[in-house]
Amino acid sequence: MSTTLPALLTLPEDAQTELAKAVATLEGPSFAARLAAIAGTPVEALKARLPEGIRDQLDHAVRRALEKAWSTAVGTEPRRTPFGMNVAWFHRGIAMASGAAGGALGLLGTLAELPLSTTILLRQIAAEAAEAGEDPKVAATAAECMAVFAIGSPNNSEDDVAETGYFAARIALAQMLPNAATSLVSGLVPGFLGAIAARFTGTVGLKLSAQAVPVIGAAAGAAINLAFLEHFRGVAKAHFTVRKLERVYGADRVRAAYDALRDGSSR
Repeated sequence: MSTTLPALLTLPEDAQTELAKAVATLEGPSFAARLAAIAGTPVEALKARLPEGIRDQLDHAVRRALEKAWSTAVGTEPRRTPFGMNVAWFHRGIAMASGAAGGALGLLGTLAELPLSTTILLRQIAAEAAEAGEDPKVAATAAECMAVFAIGSPNNSEDDVAETGYFAARIALAQMLPNAATSLVSGLVPGFLGAIAARFTGTVGLKLSAQAVPVIGAAAGAAINLAFLEHFRGVAKAHFTVRKLERVYGADRVRAAYDALRDGSSR
């Protein structure tokens, strides 16, 4: 790193290690590839697998799930669990149970439980924010928690956050909610919710497509939901790590180090 960036733009070794892990997550293998591996079906075949009737319901279901997750998860203590259980393992258990139920009940059952699984995701995302030193009860941080659904979802050429790259997605979302500290007090801003839903719908669609494989069963349904949770948990951890480093070392310095790490790993 020291040979590719001016000395003033390099980060201390421990910060550089943290950032490298975040870059590996944010620029690494896609969630779609992980699903294809679990289902044993190529991504393009997965996309074609979702029944038309489910596709027609998906956008509304995703928006409803995001709204429900927001009203349920935000404002609570995301690291509080029954009997003091480990937060990540508690959320993993619920995700796997709901995935197993979806595998047994079919796609309509999976669609019906989407608000629950989305709420669990948002609680885990908020727990990662708290771990990085942020307060999820603060509106601006809550908005960043919601933004993880878009940052961790595939690009869609028709949505408003279609530029590629982690920072491009962050900038586009920030422009849709410039006053997050006050705008979210009374609820989600429609344009912000729409931008998140446009991306998150694609990820949920892939998840449902994988579960539509005829032999998927309850066990694979649990594995898919676990992959779903782990993907967004990893993205949240990486996102809030970047934000933590920005608070300490400055946004420009972290961005320069991030770009150097990303470009170095792509060569």
